[in-house]
Amino acid sequence: MRKWKLEDAKNRFSDLVRRAEAGGPQLVTKSGRDAVVVLSVEDYSRLAGAGSLVEFLGASPLADAFREGELEIDRPRDMGRDLSL
Repeated sequence: MRKWKLEDAKNRFSDLVRRAEAGGPQLVTKSGRDAVVVLSVEDYSRLAGAGSLVEFLGASPLADAFREGELEIDRPRDMGRDLSL
């Protein structure tokens, strides 16, 4: 991952974006400290898991085990508790 000083990143922003698209994430530092990472849309989508929660849970190894009967999920029918207000 290439490091860019903030000043250089601002002055050469087009180059920074081009490198992020072609060569992977680019790290930008501010006052000598790591500040941000510039990513391509493809890298971001892959990392963010652009799918829905239903798709994520459906792809889980536990979902396969549940479908095959290897995993049983039982939950007691708790009716809550009595409250006096």
